[in-house]
Amino acid sequence: MPLYESRGAHANKLGTFAGVFTPSLLTILGIILFLRLGHVLGASGFEVTLLIIVLANALSIITSLSLSAIATNLHVKAGGDYYLISRTLGLGFGGAIGLVLFFAQAISIGFYCMGFGEAVADIIGADQHWVAQAFAAGAIVCLFGLAWAGADLATKFQFVIMALLFAALAAFGWGAWHSWTHIVFNENLPRPDHAIPFWAAFAIFFPAVTGFTQGVSMSGDLKDPGRSIPRGTLAAVLLSFVIYIIVTFLLAGSLPSQTLAEDYSAMKLVAFPSFLIAAGVIAATLSSALASFLGAPRILQSLSKDKVFPLTGIFAKGHGSADNPRAAVILSGIIALITVSAGNLNLVASVVSMFFLLSYGLLNYATYYEARGASPFFRPTFRIYHHWLSLAGAVGCFFAMIMIDMASALMAAAILFAIVQYVRLRAVPARWADSRRSYYLQQIRENLLGASKAEAHARDWRPMLLVFTESSERREPILRFASWITGSAGVMMVCRVIIGDPSNLIGARDEAVTDLAQNMKSLRTDGFPFAVVASDLDSALSSVIQSAGIGPVQANTVVTNWADSPPWLRELREGTYSKNLRTAFGLGRNLVVLNAPREAWTSLAKVPAAKRRIDVWWSDDHSSQLALMLAYLMTRDTAWADAKIRVLSLASDESNAESKHAALEKMLEKVRIPATPAIVIGGDASELMDESRGSALTYVPFTLGAGRMRFTTGEDVEGILKSLPIAVMVAASEEIRLDVDPDKAHPADVAAR
Repeated sequence: MPLYESRGAHANKLGTFAGVFTPSLLTILGIILFLRLGHVLGASGFEVTLLIIVLANALSIITSLSLSAIATNLHVKAGGDYYLISRTLGLGFGGAIGLVLFFAQAISIGFYCMGFGEAVADIIGADQHWVAQAFAAGAIVCLFGLAWAGADLATKFQFVIMALLFAALAAFGWGAWHSWTHIVFNENLPRPDHAIPFWAAFAIFFPAVTGFTQGVSMSGDLKDPGRSIPRGTLAAVLLSFVIYIIVTFLLAGSLPSQTLAEDYSAMKLVAFPSFLIAAGVIAATLSSALASFLGAPRILQSLSKDKVFPLTGIFAKGHGSADNPRAAVILSGIIALITVSAGNLNLVASVVSMFFLLSYGLLNYATYYEARGASPFFRPTFRIYHHWLSLAGAVGCFFAMIMIDMASALMAAAILFAIVQYVRLRAVPARWADSRRSYYLQQIRENLLGASKAEAHARDWRPMLLVFTESSERREPILRFASWITGSAGVMMVCRVIIGDPSNLIGARDEAVTDLAQNMKSLRTDGFPFAVVASDLDSALSSVIQSAGIGPVQANTVVTNWADSPPWLRELREGTYSKNLRTAFGLGRNLVVLNAPREAWTSLAKVPAAKRRIDVWWSDDHSSQLALMLAYLMTRDTAWADAKIRVLSLASDESNAESKHAALEKMLEKVRIPATPAIVIGGDASELMDESRGSALTYVPFTLGAGRMRFTTGEDVEGILKSLPIAVMVAASEEIRLDVDPDKAHPADVAAR
């Protein structure tokens, strides 16, 4: 505990002004303001430039509001944007955006230092491109020293830079005010003949508004992140917006468009004294680069501490009481030097724009996601936000990416989702709670309420399975089979009934649920395990069957395993098994009984999917239709996607066989199920058994009566099961329709007429 208090006392000591407002404002009022705003104005006209500024700042303001909402709902720790997104959208998106943000800020170091190099080269009158690159590389080395020393020294350096920056703005404002004329302003108002495309100009300008997250990146060094981040960020964004509007207005009335478009350092032509513009450029570029040099390593450090990616442990280590990430500082410096070697400031500006737009879009979406989850724990103290506004901000960012460069936008999105999938496939256990489950629960609530208000229709039917299983050693067949027949459309609820004194078996119930969950996870089957404790079987069955589910999602089909029946279902000859099935059937539940002997099940795994055949014995009743529906749903699973379905029906003679074949073909065509009809000449199940012995799985409709389970022609199912490798007995307790006209009235409407 003393160690933690010591860290808090020494490391997290920056306030709102020094830790958030200053780095954010100095990054926003940077290289674009002094070296590219005039170019955008001269190449686009005042009206278009004003629109670009408004649109870009609208995205930054919306993102700032989203950022403030999330930041005041969490106890923000180190990692900035990465921390906020990972604790909202989860490890996958958090890891992906953390990596993207790190590279974006590391590249920004080189980007800002290139602006510094251009400014110095212009001051000394050097036209060679390598001179600017050399000064940029030198700046990186010097800033590396400050970043290596830590945030305290770097923050003090920022106040000197801020004084130079505002001195430069004052010099420009004084000179431009005395140079401003209505004639020049009116000439610069419309788009000029030499105008560049709107989105190209937007891409060049957009890095001007990306600096507002620099303060967030320093979240681990703040005294009170939840208070400082919203106040400092919004103050920096709003003040910089006003400054950009004023500077653009003054430039538009001071210099002709041709001069603005061609001379990147046009501001010094009207400033008084002009040398302060050079000082401002140097200050702005160095301050922006320094802010990125402080932010990028801390994002990588936080990412590494969360162990999202392998081989990054070296970057998690910090030095000193401030936990300064020196290894990450080294990597950031290397990336910055590589960026400088590219040498094209406009090209790098577009790349930086794409990275930041992507991160801002996800930050806005994270806020929308969090708010839409309606969690009782989403209680941001910052109230000036709305989830639909955050969603609009996300859409606006992604739209801007596409408009700037669709190919680059798609590539950036592909890289992001590739990283997301990589993180998910690695199955790294998350060491924190995020908002995904809360969001899903809210969606469940809304969808269940919506479904309950809509009238039920036959077209809504899907398998809602209540699976009974007892032995964990022989549970695989029934769980896999139940998963197959959901067809990615149904729901599987897996139940174990424990008979005994409920007051003494609560622990056993919890263990049973854990056991079921582990089995389902190992088999990669999706469903909901649960267990019930009851003093007697009859009341347990009746209660579970009637109550399984919630609202409109109620179990409609009971699934059990013949070969692995629970003890309370095993006494077939005494009628217990049939009795319990009749209980489920009488409560309006369909019955599906799987017979999968161990040897047959093992052999099935060796049969290639393309060589598997599913036989459905057809009796032209509801049970047959349910069997055919389940057979079709099985083919939606990859294990059965190439299996062939065959529908077998008995016929008394050849003439009867032809008419039945034609009727089956017509029926299958009408219900749009790819299956082949096969007519077997005979009067009982023996002929069907001979025909189905080579099938991978056979569906057999049955009836319940006189304590026995029989095939529709009267044979006892026990004899049929002995002749088939794997069989599924099906009895429908409801009307199953394979094809439903959507224009048919709801049952409730029919009853009311």
